[in-house]
Amino acid sequence: MQNRISLKSVQTFEAAARLSSFALAAEELFVTPSAVSHQVKLLEEQVGIKLFHRVHRAVVLTDAGRRYAEEISAAFARIETATRNIGRGEKSDILTVHSTPSFATQWLMPRLARFSAQNPDVDVRLHASVGAVDLTTEAVDIDIRYGSRRLQPPGILVLDFPPETIVPLCSPALVNGPHPIRTPDDLCHHTLIHSEVCLVGWRDWLRAHRKVKLDISRGPRFDRSFMAISAAVDGLGVCFESLLLVQRELESGHLVAPLGLEGPKVQGYTLNLLKARADLPKIRGFQDWLFGQLSS
Repeated sequence: MQNRISLKSVQTFEAAARLSSFALAAEELFVTPSAVSHQVKLLEEQVGIKLFHRVHRAVVLTDAGRRYAEEISAAFARIETATRNIGRGEKSDILTVHSTPSFATQWLMPRLARFSAQNPDVDVRLHASVGAVDLTTEAVDIDIRYGSRRLQPPGILVLDFPPETIVPLCSPALVNGPHPIRTPDDLCHHTLIHSEVCLVGWRDWLRAHRKVKLDISRGPRFDRSFMAISAAVDGLGVCFESLLLVQRELESGHLVAPLGLEGPKVQGYTLNLLKARADLPKIRGFQDWLFGQLSS
């Protein structure tokens, strides 16, 4: 048997087998009966076995031809189904993004609709977990990480987010309550909420406000920023968190920055991707959109 089978011959054989007639197959395929006969003969030569019995002017499948026709018909049916389904709501590309939970919850999720509106042919799959993923082995296009930079394997492109500003944040009810927050000293009357994974904490804040006396050993502690932010929204106390992660809460008035929007800056987040895939339209599009949103 030859290595490459003519698809035209297979298509002609399928029609002739299904219709049990070279003439009817010719009508369906808009060719002559002799052309059908030629293609079937060519296929028989390629597979090295007779597929039809020629009985007078009729054609009858051989046993081998019948088995082959069943397989070919099933294959054509799968092709037809796949072709029909690909146009039913499927997108051209799927972009798989892995992110730390807090960034996914606080920043990315509220904005994904904007990306989808600008990129209607891309479906986003968002996975959020603490650990980093191996871009070289896992089915992930982009990994958004937080923390100190680590040495990456060859072939990984690491792009820094713009620096974040970290400030005290709380519910407006605390600002207007029995102990208003007007100066750093006023924080001594309030519970301090700690984000244990944040690169900058209350201890760092105290170094910049040496005259302020706060008991930073007390207060609830959370290992995820989104939980600390949620606790502050609920009025549990004052958190020391990134302005990047609380844009919604500030805009809605669920949180305020009682001491202003100036504070220490930290380089926390990075976008990681494979260099070999960096120019794929779905990845380049997400990268450009992400950094455009971050800078706006």
